[in-house]
Amino acid sequence: MAAPSDGLRSVTAVRYVTPLRSGGSVPGVVEADDLGTYVVKFTGAAQGRKALVAEVVVGELARRLGLRVPELVLVHFDPSVAGEEPHQEIQDLLHASAGLNLGMDYLPGAADFAPDALEVDPAEAARVIWLDAFTANVDRTVHSPNLMTWPAAGPREPRLWLIDHGASLVFHHRWDRAADAVGKAYPFQHHALGSRRPDMAAADAELAHRVTPKLLREVVAAVPDEWLTAEAGFTTPDQLREAYVAHLAARAEISAQWLPAPFPARPPLPA
Repeated sequence: MAAPSDGLRSVTAVRYVTPLRSGGSVPGVVEADDLGTYVVKFTGAAQGRKALVAEVVVGELARRLGLRVPELVLVHFDPSVAGEEPHQEIQDLLHASAGLNLGMDYLPGAADFAPDALEVDPAEAARVIWLDAFTANVDRTVHSPNLMTWPAAGPREPRLWLIDHGASLVFHHRWDRAADAVGKAYPFQHHALGSRRPDMAAADAELAHRVTPKLLREVVAAVPDEWLTAEAGFTTPDQLREAYVAHLAARAEISAQWLPAPFPARPPLPA
């Protein structure tokens, strides 16, 4: 249960609780040796290791920019802890995922985001949209928000939490064409928070200058070496890490080219 120098804690799965079939990757709820419960995304899923790389890079970047993301941990998984899972397709997935996987802290009682269930401040909405635009995450729409509210009930006011960033960083699927995507703008008219009148210029002024090469190196250091191997054109994991840093740092410097618009204008301040 040590916290390695890369910043992510490492835990070992001791019990496989249940699969989650709401998404194509079929993550599973797992109990670990630190007494925590995690939603684990597996390396053997169809999306592969690059989805986990994106989860780490974007999730840890979001955290450093002040957005709420459940804690990410590295999960050592032995398929034998899921011996009672009755479904063969799940067993196949788990056996293909022996070793290191990615866990996200399970938020008990969390609810899927619903537009009418939580008032989201326009500034917070803009920061989320800025992150999604920066990391090319087009999978946070009104139809698939990938947002949670937690706690769902109780003495504390519910807050917005960001989940599921595996579809981000689309450039890393074709490194030979990644340079062409540095300044690419993506459509965000149907973003889950687009109706919250986000002030994108203010979010850009707040966040773009914070995305430095130093910050990005801290983030990509959290990705395990074994998820960064066998990539054409790169001989070492550190060389690949530097490619992520260079691409994202260059994108941050030209944010005016990809800043999403239009969104509804913010209402005027009261006199």
